[in-house]
Amino acid sequence: MSQTASVNWMTMEEALEAQVKNPKKIMIDVYTQWCGPCKMMDKNTFHNADVAQYLNKNYYAVKFDAESPDPVTFKGTKYENPTFDPAKVGRRNGVHQLSRALGVSAYPTIVFLDEDQNVIAPISGYRTPPQLELFLKFFYNNTHKTINTQEGFQDYQNSFVPTW
Repeated sequence: MSQTASVNWMTMEEALEAQVKNPKKIMIDVYTQWCGPCKMMDKNTFHNADVAQYLNKNYYAVKFDAESPDPVTFKGTKYENPTFDPAKVGRRNGVHQLSRALGVSAYPTIVFLDEDQNVIAPISGYRTPPQLELFLKFFYNNTHKTINTQEGFQDYQNSFVPTW
């Protein structure tokens, strides 16, 4: 089960372009270079064979540095990191406007977008493969469209049986 595999990571622009040709949901791993839990999640969760296989088949996977200096255009708006300082690479270094627009307030955060590039939900915190499986399947299967209360989600979570 703990075999290593690779997620086919894309840039935001690549995923948005691919989505136009072949609509799929997008999963964005929002991280920073200095974030320990982000590194652990990359190593322990995103290199898990089951996670990688499911992501590659069902989502466009984006790895987005929340402190990147590179501008990104999303839904017609250009987002930047106006306080980026090249001398601080690898340390806390401003916040990219896109991460704020996506509802990110902590790292790591996984943001799910639907096929129309609308934010479904930002999920913050480190996730193991079984914990991520719950969210990947919840959003992929559009279960979030029928469960709209905390109690409903708690019931879903309690009855979910992970396979990874």
